[in-house]
Amino acid sequence: MGAPNETIVTEFILIGLSEYPRAQAMFFCFLLMAYLISNLGNGLIIVLIVADPQLHNPMYFFLCVLSLIDLIITNNTVPEVLANCFFYMPTISYYRCLIQMYVGMILFSTEMILLAIMAYDRFAAICQPLHYMQIISWRFCINLVASTIALSFLITFITVLLQPTDFCGHYVINHFACEIQTFLKLTCSDTHSGEFFVHISSLFLLVPPFSFIVVTYGRIGWAVLHIRSAQGRKKAFSTCSSHLTVVSIFYGALMIMYLKPQEKSLSEGEKIVSVMYGALTPMLNPVIYSLRNRDVKAAFWKVVGGKTSR
Repeated sequence: MGAPNETIVTEFILIGLSEYPRAQAMFFCFLLMAYLISNLGNGLIIVLIVADPQLHNPMYFFLCVLSLIDLIITNNTVPEVLANCFFYMPTISYYRCLIQMYVGMILFSTEMILLAIMAYDRFAAICQPLHYMQIISWRFCINLVASTIALSFLITFITVLLQPTDFCGHYVINHFACEIQTFLKLTCSDTHSGEFFVHISSLFLLVPPFSFIVVTYGRIGWAVLHIRSAQGRKKAFSTCSSHLTVVSIFYGALMIMYLKPQEKSLSEGEKIVSVMYGALTPMLNPVIYSLRNRDVKAAFWKVVGGKTSR
């Protein structure tokens, strides 16, 4: 028999912005806009890349995978967060919380590495165009994506094995959704091994890929300086700077959440920071990476039966 004070937790209360009704109303409007744009943009990118044979190349393959990941990330949490805005202290079941948390871990882990792979793809295309298809072959692309997904599943599986089981009646999550760092704060059992693994895996998934992206885009920028056309240089710098901006928002927000010393509870600012990688970047990615692209615009007009965009 269990201890007298042992309580089985079957659901959690999500605080969100329940204590700030006016802020919650503004948050709902922003989140709804981000959700609609993200679904429309990422869904459109997937349809265009699948439908147009001219987009069947490694670069657009990576973009299609990125859009698919962002589409699932958005629908994993945002609809429930939107619905919860109409309730004071909404609840989420224990098993729904686990699914939300671990699906999110797999997807975010995959995207962190995928963005670094995409940076290398752009480097090969711009700096070594004559050897691009030899460097970025289809077999290489598929193996990279498959290895990334397998690694994400492995990290998540180890986290599941280290998952705490004793909550001692603690069931209030100071967040919009279930995430591993808020989940670990609720347990009354020993979480040192779980917290250590989450910190080390976060360090591994965040710092090397982001550093690689910055260095890679630095080398791309150096190559762009040798472009003779001033218009070509301006366009290349605009593209690189926009890519770096959205990547910095994504990695920066995750670093704030997972690499800093953990407090007992999330601050209101930290909860807003989580929205930057959970809703803002999935909305920005299709716009920054794809919808500004001439080939994607041409594919769009081809699909809708209009004239090819010039």
